[in-house]
Amino acid sequence: MHFQKTYHLYFKSVLLKVLLLICLVVSNIFAKKINVKNKSELLKAIQECSDGDIIMVSKGRYEINNLTINKSIQLLGIGLPIFDGKNKGEILAIKASNVIIKDLRFEHVGVTSSIDWAAIKVIEASNVQIIENQIFDSFFGIYLSASQNCLIKNNQIKGSPQNEQNTGNGFHAWKCDKIRVENNTVEGHRDGFYFEFVTNSEVTNNLSFHNIRYGLHFMFSHKNNYSYNTFDNNGAGVAVMYTKMVTMKHNVFKNNWGSSSYGILLKDITDSEMENNVFENNTMGILMEGCNRFVIKQNDFTKNGVAIRMQANCESNELTENNFKNNTFDMATNGTVVSNTLNNNYWDKYDGYDLNKDGIGDYAYRPISLFSTLIERMPQTMMLLRSFTATLLDKIEKVLPSFTPENLKDINPKMNPFLNFERA
Repeated sequence: MHFQKTYHLYFKSVLLKVLLLICLVVSNIFAKKINVKNKSELLKAIQECSDGDIIMVSKGRYEINNLTINKSIQLLGIGLPIFDGKNKGEILAIKASNVIIKDLRFEHVGVTSSIDWAAIKVIEASNVQIIENQIFDSFFGIYLSASQNCLIKNNQIKGSPQNEQNTGNGFHAWKCDKIRVENNTVEGHRDGFYFEFVTNSEVTNNLSFHNIRYGLHFMFSHKNNYSYNTFDNNGAGVAVMYTKMVTMKHNVFKNNWGSSSYGILLKDITDSEMENNVFENNTMGILMEGCNRFVIKQNDFTKNGVAIRMQANCESNELTENNFKNNTFDMATNGTVVSNTLNNNYWDKYDGYDLNKDGIGDYAYRPISLFSTLIERMPQTMMLLRSFTATLLDKIEKVLPSFTPENLKDINPKMNPFLNFERA
């Protein structure tokens, strides 16, 4: 009986796949390819087409506002035709599943404080593909709302930044699931990439730079993976907030400088990991607030003002096998009791010895200096940086530790940097 039941389930599964394949073949056979050369032909084709049809848009300029696609079609450009919104409003809205938008250029989306106008907006749809398009001078570039299983790939999005209030996000996703964002370039927007209530998604091989606020900003977005992305010279860096089970690997965070800038802000993050990333030339590499059970492993921290600032409300986090090189301060905190683990990291400021030649320092390293603690309490003491007084204070603290956190120390500091990290 068990065998018969298993056989019937297998047969039903195979039959379903065959039926789906037949439907796909049939739909392709009866699909029409419609060529359009001007705006009126385009509007007529959108209105009269059927599911599965392909609309080929010839090269040229099309002045378009509020074009709505509510059928499962492909809209493909020939020679990169331009859809021009004339700064009057939104350009394209997709309200159907199984739509493909490819090889089009979108320009001049209108700006308003009450509506999130976008070059391309996807609303409550699935299996939408937005591929190899160019978007210039838009309020919001690509906007996904309550959608799933969508692919955003190989798009170039470039804004004309004014100020934070009058500039939208390059890519914006709200309440989405299982989306893939790959190989896109975003610059000149408020946030390069913005995710809110987004789950089970992949963000890979994107470049986000010269944005007013964040290169990447996501909130309440669980179980996502961010890998092989570069965030360069954004206003405040990257912000990750109120999220759990997020993975960030092989990313580069660099050149984020300013009084409120950092490579990445981690706020109220739990059960997550950050591995094989590069933090270079940032005012602060990582700022951690309210983070718990977070693993930071095999990252390079180079030439940052502060490599990691870990607030006292962070607990049960693990920092292991990282490189800390040429940072002004390796770590900073605002408390004296810190419940986190540091182990087997390389610190270029460690001046210990290794008598048994096992590659591990013979005494622990305390990455928080007395001088950094003084700066925390009295910022004006920064003027003494690299002075004899600052050096003397740190030497005294090493001999008689009293102001820095007793339990925040690396008990197995590496004598030499790690050289075999897998990099982006």
